[in-house]
Amino acid sequence: MDIVKKTLIVVTCLLLIPVAAVATAAAKQRFADGPNRVFSGGPLESGDLHSGPEPDWRFVSDIPTIEMQLVDPPRSRRIWTAEFDGKIYVWSGYMSTAVGRLWKRWPVQAERDGRAVIRINGTRYERQLVRIPSGDVLDGITAAISSKYPSQTTRASVEAGEAWVFEAAPRR
Repeated sequence: MDIVKKTLIVVTCLLLIPVAAVATAAAKQRFADGPNRVFSGGPLESGDLHSGPEPDWRFVSDIPTIEMQLVDPPRSRRIWTAEFDGKIYVWSGYMSTAVGRLWKRWPVQAERDGRAVIRINGTRYERQLVRIPSGDVLDGITAAISSKYPSQTTRASVEAGEAWVFEAAPRR
């Protein structure tokens, strides 16, 4: 019986090593300038802040992900983006599920205070995330999303609240 107890203690300790390593890496990344591939990060601080006329956002069609930070709370993440009709959009799926609402808190935070910073190719852009819950424009936006990514986002799924779409509009 004593050997079983000692074996369980050793196995438990060995299992705690990777758990502690992952938790430490996640906590450390929260203070970094932006996210990495796995963990969300801190505020986007490096890179020139864009000033001047609104960019031609068609260039994001060739970029797989962008970095996006909400001003409140100041956490950043990597996110998919699409361009439609000269505007830039971000979205979040799984919003009608309990797991999705717990896992993806940024959309609810963005709806409350949509001030955001996005960083693309080292340039930061101050934006205002504006949720688009319905409307004909969703046909074009979701077509742009589906042509770029393996996404099941449709106008119907957005209007049903399963996915939330935001325009990353210029901040006034």
